[in-house]
Amino acid sequence: MFYSFNIALSVIIIILMLVILNGIKILREYQRGVIFTLGRFSSVKGPGLIFVIPVVQQMVRVDLRVVTMDVPSQDVISRDNVSVKVNAVLYFRVVAPEKAIIQVERYLEATSQLAQTTLRAVLGKHELDEMLSEREKLNLDIQQILDAQTDSWGIKVTNVEIKHIDLNESMVRAIARQAEAERERRAKVIHAEGEKQAAQALMEAAEILATQPSAMQLRYLQTLTQVAGDKSSTLVFPIPVDLLSSLMGKKG
Repeated sequence: MFYSFNIALSVIIIILMLVILNGIKILREYQRGVIFTLGRFSSVKGPGLIFVIPVVQQMVRVDLRVVTMDVPSQDVISRDNVSVKVNAVLYFRVVAPEKAIIQVERYLEATSQLAQTTLRAVLGKHELDEMLSEREKLNLDIQQILDAQTDSWGIKVTNVEIKHIDLNESMVRAIARQAEAERERRAKVIHAEGEKQAAQALMEAAEILATQPSAMQLRYLQTLTQVAGDKSSTLVFPIPVDLLSSLMGKKG
């Protein structure tokens, strides 16, 4: 009788030890355990050593580190009816583990699908030039929309970056022609501005020379010196118009 009692006691002790060992959990610093008691949420535990009552309680581990999620390439039609392919990268983390487990099924997949639809919706409201030149503004708009929609899931979207905008060959050639035309326009404007400034300077110089006839003679002699210095068999000899007028007047 005593022997049977010892065996039963030993079995009970072994079972208790197995239950205790099975209920001991270790959570790392970046992990939290969402505890359900008889199917109902009871608490969030961790990090460190915690105890979960077997059978009665269940635990779901949640990672609190920042998740880097690649948003697959999306076909987007801009507001000016240009078809492009856009991909992005999303950074987020779980701030409320109980919401991430209770409020949404598979929060990683849900966040990925929401990021894809939001990317198409936001970029579809802008023209191609805005997509190419205002990426920071678009990144901020997408991040704010995602953060507002995932707040009830216990998720904080920290950043969104548009990685690449893929254009077809015809659109690339059209943009190149546009850039070339823009450069030509700027060159013509700069050339016209230079002509205007040169004409202004020549007008001011003519007014100054007109006040002093001797200065005009000196300028004439300087021109002859420059012409004679050139290595050419032809010599251009300019004659002032007023001198020809006076000569023709005497002949008359």
